[in-house]
Amino acid sequence: MSNKNQEMEGILPLFTELLEKADSLLNRLDARTTHTSSECLNDYIAFQWRTQNGTGYFVPVKHPHLVDSADLIGINSQCAALDRNTRQFLQGLPANHALLWGDRGTGKSSLVKAMLQRYVDKGLRLVGIGKEGLGHLQEVAEILWERPEHYILFCDDLAFNEDEPEYRELKAMLEGGISACPDNVLIYATSNRRHLMPRQVRENQYPQNDEDELYPREATEEKVSLSDRFGLRLAFYRISQDTYLEIVSHYAQKRGLSVPTETLHRAALEWEASSSGRSGRVAYQFVADLAGQLALESETK
Repeated sequence: MSNKNQEMEGILPLFTELLEKADSLLNRLDARTTHTSSECLNDYIAFQWRTQNGTGYFVPVKHPHLVDSADLIGINSQCAALDRNTRQFLQGLPANHALLWGDRGTGKSSLVKAMLQRYVDKGLRLVGIGKEGLGHLQEVAEILWERPEHYILFCDDLAFNEDEPEYRELKAMLEGGISACPDNVLIYATSNRRHLMPRQVRENQYPQNDEDELYPREATEEKVSLSDRFGLRLAFYRISQDTYLEIVSHYAQKRGLSVPTETLHRAALEWEASSSGRSGRVAYQFVADLAGQLALESETK
């Protein structure tokens, strides 16, 4: 036997032992992660579900963004509908998963976070789940099943392309999967798309050639079926100029800015003209910039 073969025979047992130790270490880390994930639920009110190498775990949000519902101007009907649904949920009454869809910057995400601020003392908790975490929805549900709190799984800015399989996991969790959804878990999702998936003009046309789908309506039904599984669907539209200026005045008053209304509104309209459009987000950004400018000017005087 050559020296090289003898060296290999001596190395293989060491390599096998090293792999066994690495596997044992990974198992201990997985166990510790699961234990820590369960423990942190006692100490925080908001969480992110993160995934790494196929394993999911809770990460506490130590400084959650809590939104005052008084700041949500111009979406009164949406606020009332989601608030009622959330109260039903907290009281153990039937409640629906909710889809908040519509124009960007109109308060969809802020409204969900406002529910946490309003009902955290009633046991409401918020878990942010990105698209990559949708495959773990059932795992999340099993962890939360016996918890005394009520959890909203928050899927923010959600949208799917046709070739992404995650939407099927979401469909199964909403309705139709083999596993039930616990009574203390609801899904609130926001999206700029009404049906969460892109719609094509050709889906409403008759087949033109052999490559077209014979029954395009079936493809349409497949896409629409995802949004249909949200029992509560709330639409958000671009706000009017009057509402925009009302929001500007609200934030200016909240920050204690002593600017004449006419001057404030004129500057707000100029800001809107150079921004991405008229929305509550743009109004907030304008007032934040104005407050910073005035504070800077007062320091230099």
